[in-house]
Amino acid sequence: MRSKTTIELFRYWNTLRGERDLPRRDEIEPQEICALLPNLFILERQPGGDIRFRLAGTHVCALFGRELRGQPFGTLWPASEASEAVRIADRVMTQRSLAALSACGLTAGGERLETELLLTPLGSPQGDSDRILGSLAPLSRPSWLHMTPLECLVPQGLQILDSGRGGRLEMAEASHAVSAPTHREENGRKVQHLRIFEGGRER
Repeated sequence: MRSKTTIELFRYWNTLRGERDLPRRDEIEPQEICALLPNLFILERQPGGDIRFRLAGTHVCALFGRELRGQPFGTLWPASEASEAVRIADRVMTQRSLAALSACGLTAGGERLETELLLTPLGSPQGDSDRILGSLAPLSRPSWLHMTPLECLVPQGLQILDSGRGGRLEMAEASHAVSAPTHREENGRKVQHLRIFEGGRER
């Protein structure tokens, strides 16, 4: 993980869950992560299976120049990548795992912005994994940031972490090693142009 926002969200989520696979969404205390809120969002699965934004912070919306609440998660990605992005979000919920993604944001004029996303599962009061608490943080601050909207995010790297209690921040911080597209299989298995690094439970 390269972004301070990503690391702090991971630490908060990891502390909150204790010895469990995931924390409940009603345990989230916004005042404890108030500095992170502009870069955070919540995704939820709709009855029909679609995954949409339930909430999105002001900085996340500003990146795209529009309100994201109620919008499908797939609309942030090119049409060719949308279904894979949604599949990753679905996996986070169904398998109670974490996903750290690196992505390049593109504007209509061709400007590029390196970003990092973290998707963490949240449970209902009954214990079902039905939402995602996520972050989206730019890795640089160009002069046009929040004035020229991004058209889409192009995925460049992916790391999946098992949510078992052994999930370690130092493993997540290695995600910068997959920040560029690759067609080789090294230290992980390839999914299309992304590499998935399994990690987490200590045996």
